[in-house]
Amino acid sequence: MDQEPVTLDVETWVNSDPIDMSELRGRVVVIEAFQMLCPGCVSHGLPQARRIWQTFKRSDVVVIGLHTVFEHHDVMGPEALRVFLSEYRISFPVAVDRPVEGRSIPSTMGRYQLQGTPSLMLIDRAGRLRHVLFGSSDDLVVGVRIGELLSEEAPVS
Repeated sequence: MDQEPVTLDVETWVNSDPIDMSELRGRVVVIEAFQMLCPGCVSHGLPQARRIWQTFKRSDVVVIGLHTVFEHHDVMGPEALRVFLSEYRISFPVAVDRPVEGRSIPSTMGRYQLQGTPSLMLIDRAGRLRHVLFGSSDDLVVGVRIGELLSEEAPVS
């Protein structure tokens, strides 16, 4: 995987003030890339992210949603996203991936070559992308991968 620290190219944040990824170093970061109109995101990806958010201490694991729209752009704006997050009781921070002029794939999704949604990105304590899981992943598999990242030494500041 990429050894450079993960950065998000964000248009706006929902449920949160802007987050600087470098300030999360020392913690494992879970990013759930999703779209509102993605059935797999609604039935699996977002509920799994919510379970992770509810299970781990925020001092150990941070969960961020990444609304990465690559189709149906007209109906998935920030206002619709706010309503969606409220209806589905998603309270963790959600970033809106920055659209790229002339391309259907938004910036962060393109940078990390995500295959689609849902995609779960696991970032280690040093801020490096270690795993990308596309589609439905078993909770135990995700839990083991998070546990492995938590067992690694935190970088020295």
